[in-house]
Amino acid sequence: VPMGVLTCMKYLMFIFNVLVFAGGTCLAGMGVWVAVDPAGFQDIVAARAVLSTGAWLLLAVGIALSLLGFLGCCGALRRSRPLLLL
Repeated sequence: VPMGVLTCMKYLMFIFNVLVFAGGTCLAGMGVWVAVDPAGFQDIVAARAVLSTGAWLLLAVGIALSLLGFLGCCGALRRSRPLLLL
């Protein structure tokens, strides 16, 4: 396999993992916003317990995706197979 292809794959993996990290950070931010904002979503969330659970689930999934994207970025830059498999 030519060296240029491997370098291209490295940077594509890095970019993809940055996008996963950014998406996870946005989800975590929305989860915090929905769970904490007293004026916007709190009236809806207080009326339905399912939405409150959904806010915490959104926060947990966002944190998990952020962690996954961060580890993927580190793995892509270091060419670490265990980090990429994680």
